[in-house]
Amino acid sequence: MHDFRLWSRVYRETGQEGYVPVAFVFTGKTKAQRASRMRRLEQAARSYFAGTKYPGGGITAVDYHQAVPVVVTELERITADPDGAAGKVWRRLGRDEWQTLTEALDNPDGDRLHVVQREQARRRQAEREAAAREAQRPVCGRCGSKFTDGRWDTVRRYPAQDHRELCGPCLREHHEQVRAEKAARLQAQEAAAREAAEAEAKKNRGLFGRRR
Repeated sequence: MHDFRLWSRVYRETGQEGYVPVAFVFTGKTKAQRASRMRRLEQAARSYFAGTKYPGGGITAVDYHQAVPVVVTELERITADPDGAAGKVWRRLGRDEWQTLTEALDNPDGDRLHVVQREQARRRQAEREAAAREAQRPVCGRCGSKFTDGRWDTVRRYPAQDHRELCGPCLREHHEQVRAEKAARLQAQEAAAREAAEAEAKKNRGLFGRRR
């Protein structure tokens, strides 16, 4: 290695992903020559400035954390622009448009996009899971209505429960009907018992009357 440090400087945080940006200012006799030099630099440095796509379906965001932002411009372009170096005279390698230096160093397709797309992917996954769960939701065997979450949970929690094919309202209606039928039978039994008792009493009164 070197006996002394060739590069020794502390830079402030840029607030962007990646390493310290590097800028190249080209000049030359013709526009074609300058474009050729920038193209050769772009081809040679691609492995350094190009990020990698974040994993995941539907994710297009790029991970720039291990990339070196490289911007290029032309001296002739800077001198011709009314805003000079503050104008749209910079091109980020890997992009086609000319931008201001701030725009060129920004990563709109980086972490910010990844956060948005990851949330969108999470929401789509949740929607798919909800749709799959909804497709399995039981349907009442009497009225055809779908079970509520509460009724579905009860059926799954107590698999030996009677009338598992009925939804909550139909189950309550069934129990009410059973109670009503039981009450009706009890009333009929009581009425029959009263009638039998009255008939027996009447019979006995008749027997006592004839004996006198």
